[in-house]
Amino acid sequence: MSIRVIVADDQEIVRTGLAMILDAQPDIEVIGQAADGRRAVELARHLRPDVCLFDIRMPDLDGIEATRRLAGPTLDDPLAVVVITTFDLDDYVYTALRAGARGFLLKDAGPELLAQAVHAAADGDALIAPSITARLLAAFAKTGPATPPAQPVEALTEREEQILVTVARGRTNSEIADELYISLSTVKAHITNLMTKLGARNRVEIAMWAYETNRVGS
Repeated sequence: MSIRVIVADDQEIVRTGLAMILDAQPDIEVIGQAADGRRAVELARHLRPDVCLFDIRMPDLDGIEATRRLAGPTLDDPLAVVVITTFDLDDYVYTALRAGARGFLLKDAGPELLAQAVHAAADGDALIAPSITARLLAAFAKTGPATPPAQPVEALTEREEQILVTVARGRTNSEIADELYISLSTVKAHITNLMTKLGARNRVEIAMWAYETNRVGS
């Protein structure tokens, strides 16, 4: 089945281009487009797409607030949102991920990475542009909440600690499997256990916790 996507960007030429790139993928279908955040939220709530692709800077309601309304941490049934922007700024990434985004890409990332981000979000995974992953996730350790990071409900095993670090460094499941010489299903099981123990909803939050607890250096 195709991954159903909504694209929101206030620039028509950009919005149309993103939609064309995604529609060219054999297993991705763009089912709606919006020129502002408010319309994007309305469309998403009505159509319940598998993934929402939102620009950050949009009129009426920006991409951050649209993300918060559809994927925020207080929602019981959040949608998958990937944020895409021209601006490589720490504050944007930090705020977008805190709002619930499952991915963050720059508009010059290219068709392949864009498709990868959509697939990752649809699979409950997360992808951040490799060029900014470590630097921006490391910012969470410096600019995150003043309260100490939550402690895991159960101590992490040695293998889970290894998986935690690889996730924080932006490795995909396949790369982790190759690096640690374990099966893909084993990687997925460990990541599921990490989410349960850390109270994380996705691997972005796992990575954030790793940085906030100094498991990974900046």
